[in-house]
Amino acid sequence: MVHKILVVEDVPAVRELLEITLRFKGYEVETAANGQEALEAIADNPPDLVVTDILMPYMDGYALVQRLRRDAATRRMPVVFVSATYVAPEDKEFALSLGAARFLEKPIDTEEFLLTVAEVLHQSEQDDSPPLDDVTFYRGYLERLSTKLRYKSVQITRLERLLPTLPEEQRPAFASMLAEARRERQIIQKELDVIERLLQDSNTDSGN
Repeated sequence: MVHKILVVEDVPAVRELLEITLRFKGYEVETAANGQEALEAIADNPPDLVVTDILMPYMDGYALVQRLRRDAATRRMPVVFVSATYVAPEDKEFALSLGAARFLEKPIDTEEFLLTVAEVLHQSEQDDSPPLDDVTFYRGYLERLSTKLRYKSVQITRLERLLPTLPEEQRPAFASMLAEARRERQIIQKELDVIERLLQDSNTDSGN
């Protein structure tokens, strides 16, 4: 049996690396650039495993896994998180509370990644615990987003102060780092705005 794996990652170079790594070991691989694309791919042809980044536009990894866990058809679908941004202990704890099987930090160690994928695919039982209710999810999610937004803002301020003081030959690398940090902050802020509205709506509904 050839297992099918869905790789969800918005950075093309990382997505391609994960795809090539898995295909080299004989897995069938499909890719998606964000959670919304992933849901569409899963509806068309469900995979045996989802490997997903967390920080992505349109729908990030946290929201994707919550959607999967809330649907009886995909509740037991195993998920492995990979992330370079959400790596604090609280981030990992929240990811696993959603029902993810494993959490790996970027940059990915190829051997550890392949071993983890094989273990998750061949474990005898998948997590079938109840998914988080919406309010609990939104509150946990909001806390993670708020913490990460503060961190990104501090990082951007430090880079903006540092950049003009650097030698000319060092500036392009740090300018690229600054551009990526700004991109990530924008993604986090948009997701934060959405979750704040959803949480407000949930609190309003529960009060009626």
